[in-house]
Amino acid sequence: MKILGIDPGTLVVGYGIIEKSGSEVKVIDFGAIKTEKNQSFPERLKTIHTRVTDLISIHKPDQMAVEEVFFSKNFKSAIKIGEGRGIIFLCAATSNIPITEYAARVVKKAIVGNGNAHKGQVQEMVKVILRLPEIPQPEDASDALAIAICHSHNLQTGHSYF
Repeated sequence: MKILGIDPGTLVVGYGIIEKSGSEVKVIDFGAIKTEKNQSFPERLKTIHTRVTDLISIHKPDQMAVEEVFFSKNFKSAIKIGEGRGIIFLCAATSNIPITEYAARVVKKAIVGNGNAHKGQVQEMVKVILRLPEIPQPEDASDALAIAICHSHNLQTGHSYF
């Protein structure tokens, strides 16, 4: 089963594609969709839509997983990220791919065993789980791979880490 994990943003969207076969998990692809600061917001959303649609067409994932929006003080930023997530959900729905969302603390608990783990701990475990020679870069791609791994654990165990 192929899973496309997405770390949403409006300037950078991380993606990670893994394949799960039995208890084995391997990385297929990862990277970042980068938009330009000088692009209008609608143009950024269009870029995200086009690139996510391309990833779906190329890799044909069976499932998708995306991180929930976290906002503390910057409400405006959270709204923009939410709009970007809407584009990602639209891509999944248009392609008839089930999509699940996970809070960051849930992903951390699934990967490290601790919902309060630091980003570096999560990145190191992603490297170990996927047997990679180094931590995936950029950081957004590593986060997206963690989201995909979390989803694969959830599917395998039925444990949602909530």
